Amino acid sequence: MPISQNQMHTVLTELGCRTNFSIKKITEYMLPDSKEAFYMFVENDAAQLIIRPAYELFLSDLNSIDGVKSKAGYCHYSEMTRFPTRVHKSANPIHYGIAFTFKDENAAKRCVEKIIVITQGHG
Repeated sequence: MPISQNQMHTVLTELGCRTNFSIKKITEYMLPDSKEAFYMFVENDAAQLIIRPAYELFLSDLNSIDGVKSKAGYCHYSEMTRFPTRVHKSANPIHYGIAFTFKDENAAKRCVEKIIVITQGHG
């Protein structure tokens, strides 16, 4: 069973990530000591982590972490304003990113720790 919004929030807070805003089903976070934004998207109380599409280069590294699974295709949501846009199902561009689900808090923690290492240039 995927981890809940509260579980994900606890993991992110413990890692030093900070919240910028929360609108509808999405919460924007920043990595610790960084201006790198990412999002937590909640659907049916299951939390997903959404990262920038540029991290697609590291998909195999992130998916190799036990309990981490990227969702097929991109996640589109208009409130992910720090992410790039593309035309998806309508004529208007929409923000998009790569979504991940986690089987437990430890998997989420290890994934975010890996993203931190990548953004620091040590990936």
